[in-house]
Amino acid sequence: MSIGEIVAVLRRRWYVMVPLTLISLLAGAHLYRSVPVAYQSESSVALLDSTAVAELAPAFGNPIANAGGSLVVTADVLIRTLSGTDAARDLQGIGVTDPYTVGFAANTSGPMLTLTVTGTDRAKVLEETDKLTAFAGETLNALQAAAKVKPAYMVQTAPVVLPQTPVPQMKSRYQQVLGVVILGTTTAFTLSFLTDSLLSALRRRRAAPAAPARGRGRRKPWGRQLDATALLSCYLALAFFIPSNLTLPGMGGVGTPANVFALLCLFWYLAAWITGRILPAPGTRLPRVVMCLLAFSVLGSYLANAMRSSSHKEVLAADRGLIGLLVWVSLVVLVSAGIQDRERLDVLLRRAVVMGSVVAAIGFYDFFTATNIADSISIPGLKSSVAQITTLDRGSFTRPRSTTAQPLEFGGMLAILLPFAVQQAFDPVRRHLRGWRRWGPVVLMGGALPLTVSRTSIIGALIVVLVMVLRWKPERRWAAIGLLMGSVACFKVIIPGLIGTITALFASFLTNSDSSTQARTVKYSAIVPYLGERPLFGRGFGTFLPELFFFTDNQYMLTLAEMGLVGLLALLVLLFTGIHQGGAIRRLARTESDRELGQAFFASALVSLVIAATFDALSFPMFAGVFFLTIAAGGSYLGFIRRTAPEPATVESPCSPSSQPPADRIRVPAP
Repeated sequence: MSIGEIVAVLRRRWYVMVPLTLISLLAGAHLYRSVPVAYQSESSVALLDSTAVAELAPAFGNPIANAGGSLVVTADVLIRTLSGTDAARDLQGIGVTDPYTVGFAANTSGPMLTLTVTGTDRAKVLEETDKLTAFAGETLNALQAAAKVKPAYMVQTAPVVLPQTPVPQMKSRYQQVLGVVILGTTTAFTLSFLTDSLLSALRRRRAAPAAPARGRGRRKPWGRQLDATALLSCYLALAFFIPSNLTLPGMGGVGTPANVFALLCLFWYLAAWITGRILPAPGTRLPRVVMCLLAFSVLGSYLANAMRSSSHKEVLAADRGLIGLLVWVSLVVLVSAGIQDRERLDVLLRRAVVMGSVVAAIGFYDFFTATNIADSISIPGLKSSVAQITTLDRGSFTRPRSTTAQPLEFGGMLAILLPFAVQQAFDPVRRHLRGWRRWGPVVLMGGALPLTVSRTSIIGALIVVLVMVLRWKPERRWAAIGLLMGSVACFKVIIPGLIGTITALFASFLTNSDSSTQARTVKYSAIVPYLGERPLFGRGFGTFLPELFFFTDNQYMLTLAEMGLVGLLALLVLLFTGIHQGGAIRRLARTESDRELGQAFFASALVSLVIAATFDALSFPMFAGVFFLTIAAGGSYLGFIRRTAPEPATVESPCSPSSQPPADRIRVPAP
């Protein structure tokens, strides 16, 4: 469906679009006038150590102050206590009934807290902020008294910023108004296309046989046909070339321009599907069915979060999780149901590999210049969702992240695209191209993986090598092994110390002497209490925030905490579906090129299955987008190959259709 056709439908059904849009605008105006303005007041307090600090080092007689060797731990204990339900009940008893938040002060590494109260009465908000500030000090004293800390060793709170004059918060008001307008406009848009589809079908039933089509004449520029491949190519460009940390204000990590564009593409597909201009390709249902299972688990966890007494941050995080789910659904639907031609699917995968190689090239620049080029990119209207992103070092090397949010996301994304780069380099259809065009993406992606100096990237590269190389013919296999050994030698000469650093990284992992590995394994047992509270659907998708809890660095552990056993099962079904699709493509393929394509899908899905245990993969928008796109592409390719595969022989027809002689060559015996 082209842009001109969309405009034509809206123009024909103006009697649906215009009234509903006006109603939504009037509802937004009424909401703007009726919803009271919210006011917000803040105060800041700092924790000061006891006066007896210099007398009895290092314990000072205060177990709370020295639980972690720093007052930051004490501040964390106080924040968690004030955010609990018991503290909220006590605050309501003294008159603090409006929502409040307690957290570490922004842009500080010391034990400094920020207390915030939001309400509609300006004078009451200021009074409640004053009470909350005093209550924080009383709570800290009560905690220390319960621990039998002597008064001389008690940590004290000192107000740094007194309760400020409440400031009107127009942002939430505008968000509510904009939400009503968007909901009304979207409903009008959908009903316009639904009405046009129903009336067109009714008119076709009543009309006589169609007359010969008239010439359309010269097509206008805005009348060009848009297809799913073109839209998904725009999504990949936005995802790869705009840094992942740059998002729209107020939307958090899911508010990247690529995700917003994916949601708009979903509306395009719904409009084309409702009007009958596009139908899902046969045999491509499997990715969408599996995606429904994941969506069911996410919605179940959202309801579980709504049924418990969650904090305001957790509620907002759960809402952002639903937005992320819609983005993933749109990618799966557009790829598996929107692409009707295999050639267009080939074009999409080639574009993904080319764009991924450009991201890898930027990673080379970051590594050799010891910088992050993404830090210098600033786009008006976007802000960073991750505070104070700096270069990460390991050993004497700078770990590149290119346009991604973290080196682990950079390595993981390249690892799941590398099999397709290798398959396209060997594709007979592309043999007419020059060698650098076919092998350039393989060199860039494969060479960028060791530069991240992470176990995730090396494990992903090893899986790709084992899955792809072992299935090749002996001549190609031994040539590839020799090339890999030569590449390791080149890295050792060109970048001295890199191979040794990676080897030491794995040696410390195997001996369990690596601090990062120990920190991760310790957190695994910390997930068990949260899983015991809500074993089926978890606490809510996206609500296990690091600022409230801790980093898991394991997608399976994070899924257990957020979506419970049901969510973990849905995620595993999705991953194994990708592996099944790759194996089925290879089994049904009739050409060697298609067999290698199936092996590439198999390797990509297996990489995702393994490296998901090394970092919270789905929390990163670029990796998640590429992952769901490849899963859906595997299902689409499987549908195309199944339709071209020969039918199995039966008792009635022992010969397959491809082996039966043509009808004009069958001799009919004379009567």
